[in-house]
Amino acid sequence: MGGDHGPEVVIPSAILALKSHPKVKLILVGDQDVIQTQLNNHNVQDDERLSIHHATQQVAMDESPAIALRTKKDSSMRVAINLVKDGIASACVSAGNTGALMATARFVLKTLPGIERPAIVSALPTVKGHTYVLDLGANVDSSAEHLVQFAVMGSVLAELVEGKKNPTIGLLNIGSEEIKGNERVKEAARLLSETALNYTGFVEGDGLYRGEVDVVVCDGFVGNVALKASEGVVHMIRHFLRQSFGRNIFTKIAGLIASPVLKRFRDELDPRAYNGANFIGLQGIVIKSHGGADEIGFANAINIAIIEAEKDVPNQIRKHLETLLQGEVA
Repeated sequence: MGGDHGPEVVIPSAILALKSHPKVKLILVGDQDVIQTQLNNHNVQDDERLSIHHATQQVAMDESPAIALRTKKDSSMRVAINLVKDGIASACVSAGNTGALMATARFVLKTLPGIERPAIVSALPTVKGHTYVLDLGANVDSSAEHLVQFAVMGSVLAELVEGKKNPTIGLLNIGSEEIKGNERVKEAARLLSETALNYTGFVEGDGLYRGEVDVVVCDGFVGNVALKASEGVVHMIRHFLRQSFGRNIFTKIAGLIASPVLKRFRDELDPRAYNGANFIGLQGIVIKSHGGADEIGFANAINIAIIEAEKDVPNQIRKHLETLLQGEVA
């Protein structure tokens, strides 16, 4: 029921996901009448793989997480997360209020043993494929110990989902030299060097997109600013390309000639292909879709939830914690 479009996007996204994954079942949580109307509009009737779970409340996109947690116990968001806790669902996917979703998920599902704070992690495109970056906004003020925990979770995710053995990990910093950065980042680097993780050192902002490492670790303030700045750059490039090729008849002809290259460029940087961030560190799978995602973007978020459920990511992180976090860090 959340996000900028609600059921108008979620319903067709669910239909797309079911077509791609014949063995998957989806539960649509929210106002039953609204959902059923949308299903009827898409000519979906009596599909045993698609069910409705009624919820009487909704969390507004601008609602306080604390108020939502306290007063919206029958919201579609809370009910969906409860289904994960009760083992009825393997994962929850939502485009709703990020703060409320994180607060509710943390309250209901709890964090894994050894993890103090969950983090938001997502894949970003690079010249070598993509890299996992965390935290992207869940924790605006993280300690060195928290950054180490993020590194553990990111390493396990990269190994499970990407099949990368001993993934490389870097700390996002203002320079690659050991003397650069604040004391928190320097301490995190020291702690990481004492673990069994494949920590390779500091990564500067431009290194995010060169694919220097498999996992980039930072606090949520830095990560969210980097993410939003990157999205802005992509939009700016697209704007200037459209403007340049539309300047006159000759540039329009050049644009037609270059259209196959431009299409590939657009596809490789299409944010819809990377939509779906994992609230990693919880005892359950919760995937956050961008609030403005369209059908393809939200369907991709569902795909991520399916993959992580198949890989049993939370339990795999639990198993890896004792071996990857050594000594006092554990």
